[in-house]
Amino acid sequence: MTAQPAILHDYWRSSASYRVRIALNLLAIPYESRTVDLLQGDHRQEAYLALNPQGIVPSLEIGGKVLTQSLAIIEYLHATTGHSALLPDDPHGQYRVRQLSYAIAMEIHPVCNLSVATHMAGLTGGDEMTKAAWMQHFIAKGLAALEGLLQQGDAGTCCAGDTPSMADCCLIPQLYNADRWGVSYERHERIRRIADNLHRIDAFRDAHPDRVGPPAR
Repeated sequence: MTAQPAILHDYWRSSASYRVRIALNLLAIPYESRTVDLLQGDHRQEAYLALNPQGIVPSLEIGGKVLTQSLAIIEYLHATTGHSALLPDDPHGQYRVRQLSYAIAMEIHPVCNLSVATHMAGLTGGDEMTKAAWMQHFIAKGLAALEGLLQQGDAGTCCAGDTPSMADCCLIPQLYNADRWGVSYERHERIRRIADNLHRIDAFRDAHPDRVGPPAR
């Protein structure tokens, strides 16, 4: 009996969904994509909330389970496939990958989530320029700190060594957001060099939002 392909409930511009798309591609796990249109409020519908009570993306149906939270999903995929790329085998290597991943996913991403920036603008009477300034401030600050962390480690082709890991799955979506909001990382030599290397890898190129595309209207 052929195993059912995984089902990824995602949104094309979601950073968290982008991370999981990269991980699935790196592990060569086939999946079917089902769009959760955040702009249309699909994530607030009863059917989706039954799948993911947080009402966020992504959600991954795989092996009879429903998984949520992008980093938890990536770690689950690592553990269940026996693939050593997403997280190294040694404790310090695992720490290093988690350190860099969390610096992006838990420090930059939450405050720069579009719903957070939109709520801030609403509370302060701001407009789109206010929202953009918020994004630019916190993304720039976060990337500068990340560059410092990367400078502390060995100079590999990826975030932690020469093999793409969970940290790289986090980095590229965050740089997509930086580009989207006009934040330059040209002066961050390590970030720029790693990004150049990763953009040559099919697993990263195929997960790009422009490949996925916005929901059909």
